[in-house]
Amino acid sequence: MRRCLWGAVAVLVAFVCGTPVAYAGTVAASHGTEPRPLARLFDNTAAGDDARPGEADFDGSGSSLSAQDLTAAGWTPGRALTVQGARLTWPRAGAGEPDNVRADGQSVRVRGRGDALAFLVAGTGGSELSGTGTVRYTNGTGSSYRLTAPDWRGGPLATKAVALPHINTPGGPLAEEAKLYVVTVPVAAGREVASVRLPRNRDLHVFALAVRPSTRGWTGSWAVSSSGYTAVGPWTDRTLRLVVHTSAGGPRVRIRLDNTFASAPVRIGGASVAVQATGAQAAAPPVPLSFRGAAGTEIPAGAQAFSDPLGFDVPADANLLVSFHLPGTVTAAPVHQLAVQRSYVSEPGDHAADTAPDAYTSTITNWPLLTGVDVAGGPGSVVVLGDSITDGEKSAQGANHRWPDVLATRLRNQHVVPHYGVLNQGISANRVVTDRYPGDGISTDTGGVSALHRLDRDVLAQTSARTALVFEGVNDVRWGASADQVVAGLREIADRAHARGIRVLAATIAPCEGESLCTAAADTRRTAVNAWIRDNDDFDGTLDFDAVLRDPAHPARLLPAYDSGDHLHPGDAGLAALADSVDLDALVPRT
Repeated sequence: MRRCLWGAVAVLVAFVCGTPVAYAGTVAASHGTEPRPLARLFDNTAAGDDARPGEADFDGSGSSLSAQDLTAAGWTPGRALTVQGARLTWPRAGAGEPDNVRADGQSVRVRGRGDALAFLVAGTGGSELSGTGTVRYTNGTGSSYRLTAPDWRGGPLATKAVALPHINTPGGPLAEEAKLYVVTVPVAAGREVASVRLPRNRDLHVFALAVRPSTRGWTGSWAVSSSGYTAVGPWTDRTLRLVVHTSAGGPRVRIRLDNTFASAPVRIGGASVAVQATGAQAAAPPVPLSFRGAAGTEIPAGAQAFSDPLGFDVPADANLLVSFHLPGTVTAAPVHQLAVQRSYVSEPGDHAADTAPDAYTSTITNWPLLTGVDVAGGPGSVVVLGDSITDGEKSAQGANHRWPDVLATRLRNQHVVPHYGVLNQGISANRVVTDRYPGDGISTDTGGVSALHRLDRDVLAQTSARTALVFEGVNDVRWGASADQVVAGLREIADRAHARGIRVLAATIAPCEGESLCTAAADTRRTAVNAWIRDNDDFDGTLDFDAVLRDPAHPARLLPAYDSGDHLHPGDAGLAALADSVDLDALVPRT
């Protein structure tokens, strides 16, 4: 099995072979200086006041971040920022004070157990910058990692944590986006981190560092990806009541709200959870959620918020109503566009506690802000990374007939393998190697950033992810990507998942002749990718979805009984056939 990691984990481009390499404690201790808190190592000032830009010099040429822009994004001094499951702290320094360290082999004190180290970083060298560092564990062993940070000016928008609208320069403000990134690298499973030695590359700037905790003790019951950032409402003093369908049940619940792709914070005034009776009607009075003990929370741009664990009996295979009040005016929001489900928007006021549906007078067919519902206990989650076929395009509205829903039903109705939660991370129009949505700004394109760019957020950081199923590629070949490009992207996904200890399966690409972009050339590319998938040793297993859906008499086409009518998307019968074809034992991680 090939286990070398190349590429970005959301914003990471790194090379790590296998699991982190352990070495003897005496070697780990031979670096010299005692570890120090990161803030005590700060030797560079990135953010300055717009009125006094000369107080900061991020890149050595007098250019800097705007402290005012950071404040407008909700990134205020000392603010805790949860990004991709890691809780980081923006430096407490004021404008014009040291707020980051240039990586030069410093030893940083950091403690915790988890699945990854998260770095809040940016490069100032004009291109991606990388270097190798080491992790020291409390048991005296250690491991190495390779960290690469995109450039603060030239790096990709698709993987940034936050983008700021201008740069301060000696010649005055420049209307060019400045970008900061959260980069994760794997750590040894089960070991407690004691310290981290930074790479040696002084153009690589580190603002914050933390261990991303594991999510054991929780199972993901429902999840979606942020597929874009669109105009909404506008909503002022409104409550959203979103309908979501659970795959697993448990005695406690928490939700996850994501302000992905945003440029400004969003305020949540209050939130609740209830089992749905019908429509916006709750079966019993909704139970209030809290956020770090408070009724509401503010989510900075690019960050996320988890509610506190709540004692609430979540049934499996049930619709929940997750309600949250937006006390301010919201004109744009991160959304999952293809919900195939009707949700509700209230009249003015906080109606999260309402049992009755009367206040919910309008409907929406997407999911804004809400990206996850977790339940306590359980065996963990299976994550499905896909495009519109996984997202449920052409499945029956409100019926939960997406193939991951049917797979979840199969898991619940047997007693041979664990009853995993199933998390649907499909995005309609998504591709493996290229972005549809650029990753920043209000856009009508909700095809998401590429699978490679969203892998950390949508798979590796998902709650207790045990196994990933990858069913993507048809949009790549339809839009001209070569078979080699798609194969390289799939290999990268497999390697990065393996580096985090996740079992990963690949599905062959379904046929689509008869759809306008499914030309003979596209089918040649599709069959080449499928030949590689069937014979590869990068993934832990293969799901031959092509064989399930194709017409035996005309293999380039969908079987008519499975065709929704557009020749690209299966209908409910075809989606059920996909789920029924999955070998459930293949979902179980091997020791």
